[in-house]
Amino acid sequence: MSDKCKKIYITTPIYYVNDVAHIGHAYTTIIADVLARYSRLVGYDTFFLTGTDEHGQKIEQSATARGKTPKEYADTISGEFRKLWDDFDITYDKFIRTTDEEHKVGVQNAFEKMYKKGDIYKGEYEGYYCVSCETFFMEKQLIDGEGCPDCGRPTQIVKEESYFFRLSQYETKLLDWYKNNPECILPKSKRNEIINFVEGGLKDLSISRTSFDWGIKLPASMNDDKHVMYVWLDALMNYITALGYGNGEENMQYWPAKVQLVGKDILRFHAIYWPAFLMSLDLPLPHHIAAHGWWTRDGQKMSKSKGNVVNPKEVADAYGLDAFRYFMLREVPFGQDGDFSQKALIDRINSELGNDLGNLLNRIIGMSGKYSDFKVSSKDVATYHQKELDQAHEIIENIEKLIYDMQLNRYLEELWKLLFIANKSIGDYEPWAKIKEGKTDEANALVALVVNILAKVSVLLYPVMPERVGKISSSLGFEVNTDSYNKLIVNKELMDDTTISKIEPLFPRIEEPLLATPAMEESSPKPQVQPKQEESNQSQISEDGLIGIEAFMNVTLKVATVVEADEVPKSSKLLKLQVDCGEAQNRQILAGIKEYYSASELVGTQVCIVANLKPAKLMGMVSQGMILAAKDENGLSLIRPEKSTKSGTQIK
Repeated sequence: MSDKCKKIYITTPIYYVNDVAHIGHAYTTIIADVLARYSRLVGYDTFFLTGTDEHGQKIEQSATARGKTPKEYADTISGEFRKLWDDFDITYDKFIRTTDEEHKVGVQNAFEKMYKKGDIYKGEYEGYYCVSCETFFMEKQLIDGEGCPDCGRPTQIVKEESYFFRLSQYETKLLDWYKNNPECILPKSKRNEIINFVEGGLKDLSISRTSFDWGIKLPASMNDDKHVMYVWLDALMNYITALGYGNGEENMQYWPAKVQLVGKDILRFHAIYWPAFLMSLDLPLPHHIAAHGWWTRDGQKMSKSKGNVVNPKEVADAYGLDAFRYFMLREVPFGQDGDFSQKALIDRINSELGNDLGNLLNRIIGMSGKYSDFKVSSKDVATYHQKELDQAHEIIENIEKLIYDMQLNRYLEELWKLLFIANKSIGDYEPWAKIKEGKTDEANALVALVVNILAKVSVLLYPVMPERVGKISSSLGFEVNTDSYNKLIVNKELMDDTTISKIEPLFPRIEEPLLATPAMEESSPKPQVQPKQEESNQSQISEDGLIGIEAFMNVTLKVATVVEADEVPKSSKLLKLQVDCGEAQNRQILAGIKEYYSASELVGTQVCIVANLKPAKLMGMVSQGMILAAKDENGLSLIRPEKSTKSGTQIK
C-alpha cells in the first residue's frame, strides 16, 4: 500500500446534542472504526477521535424547552452517544466534549493567536440567521425571501456586534490546496463542488455572538465578556484541542489527520472554514476530508412524524452488530446516498454472509473432519493450486489502497472475489472424488487452499466484522493481529499446520423481517392466491402418463450441500445426511445410496433435492426431502450442479 505513515489520526464529526443518535451517526462512526481497526492491524500508531458538539443557541433553546440547564441537557444526550458507541464496541481513543475545560482553553488560545496575527477583527454583522443550522445566509440564498436554503425553516434578521475572521484573504490559498491535492476532499466530485463555491468569492466570517450565552467566552486578554464564540469555530477546533493544542500539546504528533469523516451537509464548514483556520494557525492540513451521503428508509426520507427513523441499536440487536456493520459499508458506495430496508439487509445476510462466507467455512470444517481428523497442512497447496494462490494474491495486492481512498464497498467486493475463488475451487476439484480415487494428498491440499483463502479473508475482513471474524479465525486455529497480517498478507505466506475446530453457524438464515415495519413502509409482497383448480393434481395425469405444467410447478427442487453424513445402524442401504439447503436449519435426509457412496465422500458435495415433500419416517428417523439420482446398468449416480452453487438455489 502506498503512502505508509507512522502515525494515523482518524476523526468523526462531533455530533450535535440536539437529538439522539440515528443511523447516519452510526454510519459515520462505524466507517471511522473500520479505518482505525485497519490502521492498528497494519501496525500504525493510531489515534481515533469522536465526541459531541454542545454549544450554541439551538442547544440553549432545546434545554430551556425541557426545563433543564444547557449543561444538564448536553450531559444527557452526550452520555447517550457515548453509551451507544460503547455498546457498538467502537474503539475510539478519546471522546471529546466541547464543554471539556481542556477544549475551552485550547479554543481560546487559538482565537488569541489568530487575533494577534491580524486574521480576526471586530465589526458589526447584519444578516439572515438560521438558528437550526447556526448559519448566516445572504438574502439571495433564501427560499421565498425568508426560508433557510439548507433546512427550509424561517430565518431571522440578526444585527449585532461581532468579531470576524478574514476568510476572504484565504480564498487563493484554499483554491491552491484543492488543485494541488486532488484527494484532499473525497469523493472527488465533492471537491469540485467546493472549488466552484470558493471561486464564487468568499466573505469574511462572523465568529462571535452576543445574542446568547451558551458558548465559549473570548480569551480574557480580549476583555470582551459579552461575546461567545461562533459554534462552528468552537466545534471545528476539537480536532486539535483533543490532541492538546494550546493546552500541553501532548498528542499533537498525530496531526495532521489522515481521514476526517463528515456528512455531506457539513462539508462546506470542514472543507472551507476548517482549512482556513488551520492556515491561520500555521498548522498542516488534513490528508483527506471525506464526505458521505445521507440515508433514507425504503426510498423515503426519515422523520419522526412518519415513524420510519432507523434506530441503529435496534437493528444491531436484531440482526447482529457485525452484519449491520457489513451491510452499511457494502450497500452503498461512499459519498452516495444509501437506502435502508430490512429486505436488503436480509438478502445480504443470507446470500453473502450466510452462503458465500458461513457455508464455505461449514463445508471446510466438514471436509477436514472427514478427510484428516480436522488437521490441515499447507505443505502441498502450492504443488496443486499455485494458480488459485496467484489469483488470490493479485486481488490482495490491489485491494488495500481502497481503504484510505474511502472505497469501502469495493474493498468488500474484492474480498468476496477471494471467497468466489475458494467456493469455485471446491466445485472444480471435487475433493470427495479425490478421496474416492485414493488421492488423499490432493483432497487435503484443496482443503488447505480454502483454509488459507479463508484465513487471508479473515485478516482483511476483521476491521469490518471483528466479532464474527474472531470466531472464524479461532475455528481455523490462528489469531488476527499484526503478525498474522504481515505473514499472510504482506509476505504472502501460507498457514502453519493447524487443527480446525467446529463452531455454530455464523449467519443463520433469516426468513422474515425481525423488526416491526413502519406504517408507511411497503410490506413484503403477499402470497398470490392461486385460481381454484377444478381438478386435483392426481387427476391432471393423462392416460399416456403426462402431467400438466401445474402439477410440475408444485414440485420444489433445490441445490443442497451435504454438511454431515453417517451410516444408519442396522441398514444396508440408508445413509443419514444433514444438508444445507439455504434455510435457517439444516435438513435431515435419509437416502438409500449406501451401496454406491460412503458417508465420508459425500461431506462437502452438492446434491439436488426435492424440497417440499412431506416429512417421512424411515427406521424411526425423520427424512425431510429426497435426493435426486439416476441409475442404470453401471450403477447409481447422484444428480449434481455443474459448478459450485449457493445452497438453497431453486432448480427451474
